[in-house]
Formats: sequence, structure tokens, C-alpha cells
Amino acid sequence: MSLWQRAVTVFRRRSLDLTKPSDWNGGDPAPAGEQVTPSSVLGLSTAWACVNLIAGTIATLPLMVYRLDKDGSRVVAKDHPLYRILHDNPNSDQTAVDYLEFMQSSLEFWGNSYSRIIRNGDKMVSLVPVRPDIVTVDRNERGRIRYRWSEDGRFFDLTDESVLHIRGFGGGPLGGLSTLAFARNSFGLALATERAARETFANGMRPSGQFVFANFLTSEQREQLDERLTKKYLGAMNAGRPYIAEGGAEYKPISINPEDAQMLETRAFSVEEVCRFYGVPPFMIGHTEKSTSWGSGLAEQVLGFQKFNLRRRCKRIEQAVEKRLLSPADRASGITVEFNMEGLLRGDSDKRATFYQSGLMNGWMTINEVRALENMPPVEGGDVPRMQMQNVPITEAGKQPDQNATSSAGPKLRVVGS
Repeated sequence: MSLWQRAVTVFRRRSLDLTKPSDWNGGDPAPAGEQVTPSSVLGLSTAWACVNLIAGTIATLPLMVYRLDKDGSRVVAKDHPLYRILHDNPNSDQTAVDYLEFMQSSLEFWGNSYSRIIRNGDKMVSLVPVRPDIVTVDRNERGRIRYRWSEDGRFFDLTDESVLHIRGFGGGPLGGLSTLAFARNSFGLALATERAARETFANGMRPSGQFVFANFLTSEQREQLDERLTKKYLGAMNAGRPYIAEGGAEYKPISINPEDAQMLETRAFSVEEVCRFYGVPPFMIGHTEKSTSWGSGLAEQVLGFQKFNLRRRCKRIEQAVEKRLLSPADRASGITVEFNMEGLLRGDSDKRATFYQSGLMNGWMTINEVRALENMPPVEGGDVPRMQMQNVPITEAGKQPDQNATSSAGPKLRVVGS
């Protein structure tokens, strides 16, 4: 029997279900002696920063509902009931940012996000988030996906028609893959390293040396020595205090300290390991040990983070919302849901100005569209797209410009399509 066949046999014999904590990483409930839970993992500054960065960035992007007009242009469908829910008020307790942050945090930890769909007749009125760790997902006798959980003294048994289920990476029909499950060893190592560092520096009495006596100590002498060391030399406040040896005691230093034990290197490795699981460049959470400080290198990493990390996460949300919350009539009428990724430019005036300039000069944006994005009122004549006159034939050089051109003092523009 080949190695692969033996592995398949062992897998089938155990009947692993990776949605059950008992089957995570071979059933080890405490890798490296640490309990890995959402609370303990968030105690790691790296995990907190990664989840906070991803969830916060996605939650603050405008989630828009669009409609195709008869002329083929796309406009914001503010009159659609889903716009108010996604953009402003998902439920009576949360803002849109609160709701999206909770939803994305659930995806980052458990690989799944659940929301109960509240309807008034055929009209959807709100989305109520549900903690993923209390939800059981399976199929009913008719083959429909079923969600069951208990919360606030109530038991829920709903089908996929009443639950917005967003699946994370590797999502099968019943759910995505949990980062808490598959990164337990890395999280456990990071937690163990943090605990070791905390206890080492808290005690102050690091094993940097040993006291050697020529003869065995009596129980009374050993007790007195322990009491004396604990009272006078234990704790960070007493670190470095000279020790007075007597009675033939000899102090011999030993080379065990945080640096020699590679504790600091292990902590740095844990930072990079956690960042790798979340797909976040380490410098974006303040770990700049191996990052260049030159703008071009960091700028490319930020662009890669937006393209290869944020975009696919946003796409999961968009498609899940369209599949579950839009009716067939909505889809037939051209209703779509999409994050406005240009919201990332709000904090960068230079790039925003360059973006607008490109749109205005090449005719794919109008003046009033730019003004609307900057929360400015429209101006008369600002709805006509314009573009510069360039690369005209040499036979046309010097001829009278058309009536739509600007004065000779500025760049000559013409109305697109004229």
C-alpha cells in the first residue's frame, strides 16, 4: 500500500469533520499548552492588528446598490430597500460600519458569517448578525441547507432562505474554513512565546547563573536561601541587584537568556506567521524589521494588499448578498451590489486629484460626477463629458477651433461624440 493510500485510509477511518473543534489539528485542544480561543487570539497584538485592519478597511468602504438605466448607464439605486439596509441601517442596534466589521471579523476567525434576514411580508427590513460559534449547519430531509442555534432564550431552525451566509476561504456549501482551526498551532506557539516572555521578565530572576556550594545544603539552609532570593532579588524592580554570597557559595553564570534562547527571534517569527495566515504585509501592522522604508517598495505592497487580499474578500460579500438578498425581478432589472473601492482614495488627496484629472481629460467622467464625489453641488453644463483635442492631423493645425473649445489660454476641449 502506497503512502497516499495509507493516508486516505487513515483519513476515512477517523471520519474527520473540520468544523468540529475536536478534529482540529489532530484533536489537540491546547497546542503548545495554550488554549486557542477568539479571546486569547485577539490578545495577540498581531492577530488584533490584522483582523482590525481587514475588517475596518472593508467596513468603511461604501457598499452600494446600483441599477442599470435604459441608456445602459449605472446609477445608485437609493430607492431600493436594500440600499438603506446595506449603506445606512442594517438593524435597529448597529450602524452599517458596525455590522460589516462584525461580519468580516467572523469571516476572519471562523470562516463564516451568518445574518438572520428579517422580512415584513415580501419586503426585507433588516439583517441581524449571529455569532458563528453557536450556529450548526447541515441539510434537512429535503436537501435544503439548515441553520440551527439558540440565542437569548430562543431556538432558531431556519433554511437558507432566511439566513445570509457568507463563506470564507475554501467555502463549501456548509461553510468556509476556519482560521482558528487551521492556524491553531501557529496561534498556540505565539501565545506560548508571549507567556514565556511575560513570565521571564516579570520574575526578574532569569536563569542567567547558578550558585554552587561545596556541600549539600540542609533543608533549613535551602529554605532560608529560597526565601532570601525571593524577597530581595525576585521581580523586575530587583533586576541587576548584586548578590552577597557567603558560606562557600560560588556564582557561575550560564548562557541562558532571552536572546540566546532566541525568544525574541521566535516572537518576530510568530508575527510573520500570523500575518501570513491573514495575507497582511507585516509593515502594515507596525512590524518593519525586514521591510524597506523606501516609498516605492511599500507602495507596491499596499497595492498588492488591496488587489489580492481586500478585493477577493469584498467579492465574496457582494456575490453572497446578490444571491440571497436580491429577487429574480431585481436581477432582471439590472440591480447589482458592489463595494466602491475608490473609497480607499479618500485619505489621499494627490491620488484622488490624479484620478479625477484622468477621468475629466479622457471623457469618462463629467465635472458634476467629480463634484458629487467631493460632496459639492452640480454646476450648469457640468453633465457633458469632455476631452482634450490631441494628435490632430497636420492639415488641421492652425484652423479655427470649434465652438466647444475653450479659450486659447487653456487646453482645448471638445464635447465627446460631437
